[in-house]
Amino acid sequence: TNLYNYPCNLFVAGFIGSPQMNFIEAKCLKEGDNVFLEINKDIKIQVPPAKSKALIDGGYLDQTVVMGIRPENLDDSEIAVTTSNAVFESVINVYEMLGAEAYLYFELNSQPMTAKVNPRSTARVGDKIKLAIDTEKLHIFDKESGVTITN
Repeated sequence: TNLYNYPCNLFVAGFIGSPQMNFIEAKCLKEGDNVFLEINKDIKIQVPPAKSKALIDGGYLDQTVVMGIRPENLDDSEIAVTTSNAVFESVINVYEMLGAEAYLYFELNSQPMTAKVNPRSTARVGDKIKLAIDTEKLHIFDKESGVTITN
């Protein structure tokens, strides 16, 4: 579980876990005391303090990094979406029910992504839904080297 929770680089992060970790490029920005990962002009994810410190200390402000988030750390439940400060919208391309869990497949900035959600989710193919990111579970990697900046 250590490699799963704290992968040392992009390769290990993508190799361990099924479905595999979602990866998307984002620009690291500082606004006031907060650090954000800007995925596009409409989606900015606030980074928790400890992870923000690693980005600042590593000299990543105004740089493009790779954000990783495991499918189980994306949530379409109403409580997650209404209480999170890291929410985005996307359209569901594929819905897959696997007994005790459901997988939602969608795109973010043309990147294929997967969310592992509660099987009671009402999201279906073609639906535009909101998903919340558990930012405490964000993984951030150096775009060039693939080395982990923070888990």
